Amino acid sequence: MNKIFKIKKKIAFVVYIILDTLFVGMGMGVPIFCILFGFPVGWYITKCLTRSNRSLNDILTGILKYSFFASVVTFIWMVVIWGPISTMLLNPGADFANFGIPMILYEPKISFIGWIILMIFISPFLQLLSTVFASHVTLWRLLKKNQR
Repeated sequence: MNKIFKIKKKIAFVVYIILDTLFVGMGMGVPIFCILFGFPVGWYITKCLTRSNRSLNDILTGILKYSFFASVVTFIWMVVIWGPISTMLLNPGADFANFGIPMILYEPKISFIGWIILMIFISPFLQLLSTVFASHVTLWRLLKKNQR
């Protein structure tokens, strides 16, 4: 089990990109699995950062930095998937009502805009939050364990 924490950062990031791509595909472009994947990623980041003697400030900085990099991968996938579809906004004859997205707002075009914003911007941010949250819970548990 300790071997997993000794993997080089670049290799771990490549594995993360592959898994994140798989989860984007499993969600069919909706990154719900990527958001949930933030929890084990946060745990892993904290476990790796606390293996060496670093100050708490360095650990917290690393958590935020690596969580941000992880969410950038999902952001890039969302731009690749949903960016070209957003050009429908320039088409005056586009049929937003029958596009297949949930009508989360009253007007189909506004719902489409809300969906695009949700997919491209809010979902990677939620993944960032889940990763940072899991990292901090893991760090809290490790610090609590070391106090005993």
